[in-house]
Amino acid sequence: MMDPEVLERIAARRAELDGLEEQLIKQLSEMRAERDELAVAERVWQRMSEQLADERTEAGSPVVQVAGRAVRLVPDRAPGLAESALPAEYQRILTAVRQADGRSPPGRSARYWAWTPE
Repeated sequence: MMDPEVLERIAARRAELDGLEEQLIKQLSEMRAERDELAVAERVWQRMSEQLADERTEAGSPVVQVAGRAVRLVPDRAPGLAESALPAEYQRILTAVRQADGRSPPGRSARYWAWTPE
């Protein structure tokens, strides 16, 4: 015959373990749901990154509004980026700098750029 005190302790421990099991099942379910959400977020991020990269490649140098004026954006520097990727205005600047032999007087620079004071 078993001691009632031992049976009571066994029943209490079983109830405690059942409660822990329910908590672990709930935590495992929540963890799996979060992991699934992270996998979806990762796929969305990957698609968006690819789309943005494609758009940047297709767009070249986009024009944006800054202080009410249209301004052409310059592409980020990257290894192997050709000068032709720059907007025409920047290509002209690089050409002028290459052609300059040392310092250039301000009047000459202004004439080169067809600039007149406002």
